[in-house]
Amino acid sequence: MDTELLLKVAVSAGKVMTVLLVLSGSVAYLVLLERKVIAFMQSRLGPRRVGPSGLLQPIADGLKLFLKEDLVPAKADKWVFTLAPVVVIIPAFAAFAVVPFSGESFDVFGLTITPWITDINIGVLYILGISSLGVFGIIMAGWASNSKYPLLGSLRSAAQLISYEVPLGLSIIGVLMIAGTASMVGIVEAQRETGWWFFVPQFVGLFIFFVSGMAETNRAPFDLPEAETELVAGFHTEYSGMKFSFFFLAEYANMILVGCVATTLFMGGWMRPFPSVEALAWLNFLDFVHPFWSGFFWFAAKLFLVIFAFLWIRATFPRYRYDQLMHLGWKVLLPLSIVNVLVTAVVMLLMNSGSSA
Repeated sequence: MDTELLLKVAVSAGKVMTVLLVLSGSVAYLVLLERKVIAFMQSRLGPRRVGPSGLLQPIADGLKLFLKEDLVPAKADKWVFTLAPVVVIIPAFAAFAVVPFSGESFDVFGLTITPWITDINIGVLYILGISSLGVFGIIMAGWASNSKYPLLGSLRSAAQLISYEVPLGLSIIGVLMIAGTASMVGIVEAQRETGWWFFVPQFVGLFIFFVSGMAETNRAPFDLPEAETELVAGFHTEYSGMKFSFFFLAEYANMILVGCVATTLFMGGWMRPFPSVEALAWLNFLDFVHPFWSGFFWFAAKLFLVIFAFLWIRATFPRYRYDQLMHLGWKVLLPLSIVNVLVTAVVMLLMNSGSSA
């Protein structure tokens, strides 16, 4: 019994470390992808000197941040200033605990290893709750820096999160109503049972979720908390070295998290396109290795599409004014999300009454 318990603990710790390492590497090369994509859209070359085609640029950037001098402003609150990046990065990584990266488990030493760290029946609520905690670190950074630009940036970020957290939460209620569960794995299985992905009946919800997700992660055109033309660098103006890299890691990890949640809730998670069509079974071409890899491939492919949309929008749209940001959140997305919930409820009621009759 003790041996089995130790194996389970070791497997859980191994899955946590794997997710952390893969996520950190993904963030590093997501930055390179963003620089390459935006350079292409602006008829530039992007990073190309460090390594073949610039592939080693993320490693060079990481070493540069690691070796940079760590400065603390003279009149800053040292302890809060140091703690703020940690408070920002921990929720960003912890939210991935309930993300299912594939649907097929595999056995190792007699233990069944699932392609997710854990699956709880309130997985969606867990993600919404834990991801919202990062704003406390941003507020701490803005206040502890004892500088006007970080303070203004942190206040903007707090107001922006409050404004867009409401429509983001309402945008997924339609999915929860159709699936009948808040488990991330259960929602994908519900899409398998219905035979279509939830973005078909919930395309309005997907639109609201995606726009709100961009605002929640402070991505352009919603990057007002870091607006360099007004606030230098916003809440992390006074940060350097590894502390700055923590803010950087948290932002891109949150962007990947939004893509993972959108993939799971609206795009079928690990399922291939048209999973009910037997003629397309060849799309799971990695089944000959293990079904896990087919699911992981399709999850990663859908995630890449969402991430590419983030990058495309950054290279296309200018930054909103602050009044436009608030107008969009409170007067457009919030009413639209409420209407989407009401319409979903009415349609489900009519369908259930029709089937019972």
